[in-house]
Amino acid sequence: MPMKVLVVEDNELNLDILTRRLQRKGYDVITAKDGQEGVACAKTNNPDIILMDVSLPLLDGYDATRQIKADQNTKNIPIIILTAHAMVGDREKALASGCDEYETKPVDFSHLLEKIEKLLKKT
Repeated sequence: MPMKVLVVEDNELNLDILTRRLQRKGYDVITAKDGQEGVACAKTNNPDIILMDVSLPLLDGYDATRQIKADQNTKNIPIIILTAHAMVGDREKALASGCDEYETKPVDFSHLLEKIEKLLKKT
């Protein structure tokens, strides 16, 4: 059974690239284009891991992460925040929202895969 990855990303190009690359690595990919949809997809699809953009419409990635982590049924799903924000304190802000890992954009895919595999081994 392939591992299920939920990618929450509103940028079509980023979403397409991540989806295709993850599928080539054997992952089953589910997508959401805003934070509210991401929270709903986490609850209905129970993914093995979530890749969460920060700058999302309707509900940003930090708030979506907080909602997912506050829910008894989804709180143990690892979440990697993906963001172009790489200023001092951004990593800490992401971790404080409840995410398990932080990756800056543009995404180094091999580095991201290492983080995904490390977090999936913990679950």
